[in-house]
Order: sequence, then C-alpha cells, then structure tokens
Amino acid sequence: MKAKAFAPAKINLTLHVTGQRVDGYHLLDSLVVFADLGDTLHFTAGEALSISVTGEHAAGVPSDSRNLVWKAAEAAGWTGHIDLNKVLPHGGGIGGGSSDAAATLRMIEDEGGAIPPGTALRLGADVPVCTSASPNRMRGIGERLDPVTLPHLPALLVNPGVEVPTPAIFAALQCRENPPMAEEIPVFEAPQDCAEWLGKQRNDLESPATSLAPDVAQVLDALKDTKKTLLSRMSGSGSTCFALYPTMKAAHFAAYEIGAAHPDWWCRAVQLN
Repeated sequence: MKAKAFAPAKINLTLHVTGQRVDGYHLLDSLVVFADLGDTLHFTAGEALSISVTGEHAAGVPSDSRNLVWKAAEAAGWTGHIDLNKVLPHGGGIGGGSSDAAATLRMIEDEGGAIPPGTALRLGADVPVCTSASPNRMRGIGERLDPVTLPHLPALLVNPGVEVPTPAIFAALQCRENPPMAEEIPVFEAPQDCAEWLGKQRNDLESPATSLAPDVAQVLDALKDTKKTLLSRMSGSGSTCFALYPTMKAAHFAAYEIGAAHPDWWCRAVQLN
C-alpha cells in the first residue's frame, strides 16, 4: 500500500487565552484556518515503522519516536515507511508537526484503519483541528471544534527564522483569564469585512512573544508597512506572522516587497480557508 497526504499550514487568525485548568492546560478561544501551502507525506506500508525527513526545513526535525508523525502512526497501529517533505518551518506557530500528525491519522482512517478515541488530542492541542483541516472555532484545550464559514483570505506568511519556545511565551503571559472572542462570528462577504472584524479580536500571546523575540516585532512592523495590508498579526505562539490582503495579487506584491528587503526571512503568499 502506498498513499500520499498533504499537511497544510495552520493559522490562528485569533488566539484568546481565557483561563487555565488546575492541571496546567490553558483554555483557548481561537479562529483557525489553513493555507494552501504545507508539508507532504508519502506512506509505504511495511513491517516496521521508519521516517525519512527531506525538504527545505528538514534540519532539526527528528526522524524517530520523538516525531509526532511517528507517535500518530504508532498510536493507530500503522507500520511502514513515511517520507516527510518539510516545507513549513518547525516551531513557527503554524502547526507544522501537528498538521503532519493529523495528516497521518487522516491517511490511516482513509485506508480503513481505526483511530482510538481521543488519539488526536493526546498528541497535542492543535492536532484535532488540524485533523479537520477546515475553518473552525477551537475552544477549551483544543477538544471543542465548531465549523465556521469564511471567505478565501489572500495572505502573506513571514517567519524571521527564529524559534519561540511555547512554554516561555505562556510563562511571560501577564493575564490568563481574558475575554473570549465575540459570541457570534458573522458571515463575511469579502476579506475586507473579515479583516475588519478580526481587528477587534486578539492574539494574547503576541505581546509576550514580541517582548521575548524582537524579530517577531520587526516582522509585524514590516507587514504593516506593505501596500494594501488589511490586518497583520502573529499566528499561534509565533514566530510566524501573517498579513491579510484584498487580493492574491496584493499578497504576492507584498511578498516581493518583504523578500527584497529581508531575503533571509521565510516569506510565502498563500490563500487561507
């Protein structure tokens, strides 16, 4: 058996930290979408589990049981070889590892395998929403998902090439009991309407991230200065940031602007949904 799976980048358009449980897990309220850019996985069934990692961002990605892809396959009882092509920067707040694990679970299920209940959440808070790979409002510790209808959003993703450790970001968070998103998410006609509404929401981890990693603040400033930008914000716990635009043409032009000024940054124009 051979199979192929796509693991799209996960973007947190919002991320409200609304509380913390006694076991330490943070409660979130987040609007999550996915890009038309991501990692690719090739699966070949066999008697033993193995992983090879190739691609632009292969360096530093484990190819053993530390990899979430390995953990996902093992949890579902699948064995064979997995070739993981890493397009997305890891540790960048766009769910690279979680999306890879979710793509593995989807492949196993598509091929008739059984996924034990609760497997996705046990692998990580972002894995359940990545398993859906569609727009969702994610609440709780990642277990509560409500599908959302959004327009296609032209966007630019920028990563300055620094990793921001998630535990350090949460440790620097001043308040853990913040207001959730608006109760109702409107139906948007266009990217402009969506960006205007998003501007009234937040990413509560952006402030601690920029204080710990000045490069993130630099990216956000650069995105704000691009032409026709509707909104700029950090995704997840960083360090990848995004900006929204009215058209893909504007997003590609912004990518050219940023890429020319900062050739060492990872910069990709994408469509979000």
